[in-house]
Amino acid sequence: MRRYSLLAALIVLAFVMLFPFLLVGLNAFKSPAEYSSGGPLALPDGIYLDGIVAFWDRVDFTRKLWNSLLISGCVAVGAVALSVLNAYALGIGRVRGRLWILVVFLVANTLPQEALVYPLYYLAKQVGLYDSRLFVILIFVVIQAAFGTYLLSAVLGRFPAEILEAAAIDGASKWRALWRIVVPISRPTLSVLLIFFFIWTWNEFFLPLVFLISNDNQTVPVALGVLQGDRLMDATMSSASALLGIVPAVVFFLIFQRTLTRGITVGAIK
Repeated sequence: MRRYSLLAALIVLAFVMLFPFLLVGLNAFKSPAEYSSGGPLALPDGIYLDGIVAFWDRVDFTRKLWNSLLISGCVAVGAVALSVLNAYALGIGRVRGRLWILVVFLVANTLPQEALVYPLYYLAKQVGLYDSRLFVILIFVVIQAAFGTYLLSAVLGRFPAEILEAAAIDGASKWRALWRIVVPISRPTLSVLLIFFFIWTWNEFFLPLVFLISNDNQTVPVALGVLQGDRLMDATMSSASALLGIVPAVVFFLIFQRTLTRGITVGAIK
């Protein structure tokens, strides 16, 4: 009896969590007339794609999608690489002041983005990188790498020293030991970080809104947020825009779901 109660509770919880997404998907394929007459919960009479097409053309969604993919992909790869280098020095190299450096990274993770806007804004102006995707990539690489360094330092701090000692005896340099031994063994953890960094960067809104002001450089979340106040947008087009913003991240997650599950499972077993 308890098993069925737990199953029913999980079904209800899953429905509650998925209901907003189902509602968005339902209204994205309605015509404005169907939405006005039947409301948001009524089923559409057919598949109405004009709202999706109109939103795609209005915001030049192809360019926005490319900007988000470029920024998120570069940040994910760059942040993981920087995290590995930092954590290798802190977790295995045991540099002086390691504890205080980790405290700095921990504090950096707690800083709100609003506190970074003004200094970063003036820095971007000074170096001529305002309204540049490169500057946004550099910002998020540093932000994400702060978390990655803190996490990987704890992981690499328990790395078997015998393996590295054996590699040193065989003549492997520290750089070779890092890329030939540490990185392959830590690949499940790095894969998890890569996926999370991509999704977190994809969903970022505030800093891209401030630093990417031109239409050609804006990302998908910025395009969605800017158009929410457009009086010309109807409810069906708003649903279409939300659907287009969700689908790429969901697809990316589904593609790498097995990698994410394997990385978490390996970390739990270790």
